[in-house]
Amino acid sequence: MTATPDLMGAHQPAWPDAGALRATTGTLRWLPPLVEPEECAQLLDDLAAVTRGERVVLQAGECAELFTDSSPVRIRAKADQLYELGTRLRRTGRAPILVGRLAGQYAKPRSRPVETRDDGVEIPVYLGDAVNGRTPTVQARRPDPQRLLNAYAHAARGLRTLATGPATYTSHEALLLDYERALLRPDPFRGGRFASSAHTIWIGERTRAVDGPHIEFAAGVTNPVGVKIGPGAAPSEVSTLVARLSRGHPPGRLSLIVRMGPRHVDEQLPSIVRALGEDAPRVVWLSDAMHGNTIRSATGLKTQVLSKMIDEVEQFCAVLRAHGLHPGGLHLEITPDDVCECVNGDADLATGPTRYRSACDPRLNPKQADILVDRFSELLSD
Repeated sequence: MTATPDLMGAHQPAWPDAGALRATTGTLRWLPPLVEPEECAQLLDDLAAVTRGERVVLQAGECAELFTDSSPVRIRAKADQLYELGTRLRRTGRAPILVGRLAGQYAKPRSRPVETRDDGVEIPVYLGDAVNGRTPTVQARRPDPQRLLNAYAHAARGLRTLATGPATYTSHEALLLDYERALLRPDPFRGGRFASSAHTIWIGERTRAVDGPHIEFAAGVTNPVGVKIGPGAAPSEVSTLVARLSRGHPPGRLSLIVRMGPRHVDEQLPSIVRALGEDAPRVVWLSDAMHGNTIRSATGLKTQVLSKMIDEVEQFCAVLRAHGLHPGGLHLEITPDDVCECVNGDADLATGPTRYRSACDPRLNPKQADILVDRFSELLSD
């Protein structure tokens, strides 16, 4: 029997065994919180400083984490890259807030439910290690609720490693509602409940329907939350989202993560800012300059062009400053590994990308991430 949870949202797995899902979520409800409510409250205070132009956010990490990457060596390598990039932001005169796409980014929405192998066989698409396996077989791609417990265990392992280094908050897309709801815990400091799966969560472009279950979930937690805003977002829609997720909360509670592509940022972001009115300065404005620039290269692989990301960051900063707002930071997909999944310029599309190891979307390698962060630092310092 296929599970049909209450308030079933878009892009939820078709769990094949409702009983197994209930058993898994029942176990999750009794496990300790992965993060503490006072840590989430501290992040909220930090983000309020971003709305005043006093601090800057770097939210970065894997597109889709693998369970095999939860080892101390791998988590430390990723945290070290985040820390080094944060150091580059210090030249702006604003202390960075480091938020990793770490210890929980184990699920991804996909544009199609199936893919076709080279032999012509159609199989379910990979949805992240929290749902199914990467091996291209029907059996491996079968959603398995046990993987939700594995996701918890690997997130806990990653958090233990992060606790031994510089202060780093964790984040992931709150996609799997069965998992997120099972990890809701009482917030003794602010009342209500907090999402104990991460310090902050975001709702993706595909699941941000104003009346949808993902936004309902985000509205019901005390954590800081983010929402991805793509080129299809109408100003009135964004205004309604901000009213629901920001009003009644301290400044900085909501981050709008803009992922439009440079042309759409220039054409559409001004009208969104104007529609928000007095709510606009209460929001943390982050630039995801990657997802609005995804294309297929001559080799057929998805890639993104660094020069276009820089263009988008420049347009993002220009629009916000023209409206008296503070560019709050960057939201990036990065890796410490020597890959070439993103290309530097249009001229590289004929031969690239190369050394493609991502479980899903392309990531910036260390040199590319340095270049983009440095350009953002220059823009904030102007």
